[in-house]
Amino acid sequence: MAKRRRLPEEMGIFGVLVLVALVMSMLSPEFMTLGNIQVLMLNGTVVAFLALGQTFVLLTGGIDLSVGSNIALTGMLAAISMQLGAPWWLAGIVAVVVGLLVGLFNGAIIHFVKLPPFIVTFSTYGISAAIPQILTGARSVTVADPMFAVFGRGSLYGIPIPVIMLAIAAAVFIVILRQTPSGVHIYAVGGNADASRLAGVNIGRKILMVYAISGICAGIGGVITTSRLMVGYPTAGSGNEQFYSIASAVVGGVSLFGGIGTIVGALLGAILIATVSNGMNVVGVDSFWQPLVIGVIILLGVSLDAMRRRITLAEGLRRLFAPAAAPPPPAPEGAAGPSPSLDSPGVTRGEQHNR
Repeated sequence: MAKRRRLPEEMGIFGVLVLVALVMSMLSPEFMTLGNIQVLMLNGTVVAFLALGQTFVLLTGGIDLSVGSNIALTGMLAAISMQLGAPWWLAGIVAVVVGLLVGLFNGAIIHFVKLPPFIVTFSTYGISAAIPQILTGARSVTVADPMFAVFGRGSLYGIPIPVIMLAIAAAVFIVILRQTPSGVHIYAVGGNADASRLAGVNIGRKILMVYAISGICAGIGGVITTSRLMVGYPTAGSGNEQFYSIASAVVGGVSLFGGIGTIVGALLGAILIATVSNGMNVVGVDSFWQPLVIGVIILLGVSLDAMRRRITLAEGLRRLFAPAAAPPPPAPEGAAGPSPSLDSPGVTRGEQHNR
């Protein structure tokens, strides 16, 4: 009998994305133009990078609220590095390394000091937002090296460089989660940390790993933002980026409670958020409506996630407390029962031979 093929879990969010795109294209013919699609992809890459990093953190049951200010910190340090004479490529590396260090700091405090991720990353959000303003006196820093624009404005065969970078990162992260022991351990930590520890999983190493990945993604987002503007702003990323990253992951099927979700789902969620935001701009909806719509999307995503977990828990409790099946009635006396086999317990080969 042939096995029934299950549809991928991401089909639901993909269907919603297609529906939203069709509605926006009917409301405004400009939505499906090549120029607007390029703008949509460029505007969505930073949030998508943050969503990919946020996915790793959410899979372990944590959360990273520092990614928005990490964009400002890393972007400003890249601009300052070039102002001090560093080449453009080294400035990009500096930004990514600083993002990595911020992520490692978050993971270390969360694991070794045993503080909640919300408190730690919210504190880091304030620290990362203050440092670039202290260094520059809250002034912007112009990027002098025109080659730095390749990260945010360049293209290859008509495809924007940020989109190519995002595709490469997504492919690498998919391999990590699906094909490596670390990916299995990340899901296990989010599903049941105590059981994972008893199974020999190094919890601390995985916590450091996921927050480091989130920091790297934020560093790349800072590079792209500064490269597109060719100016380092001390307040970059202080808008809705971090909340959009969480919304993208949750809407894409990543559970806020850990252990459930995929990179593809988070990526589709980021595209959906970018499509809604871009579509509202094209249609002419006032900008102050956008947080309301995104907030509703977050609420629906979290509600569906909670309902899914509640149904799963209810099924588990029902199976746990279901009455056990009644044992078969004993055979009447004198009735011949099944003859024990050679592998039956308590029957030796000598007894089999005597029989």
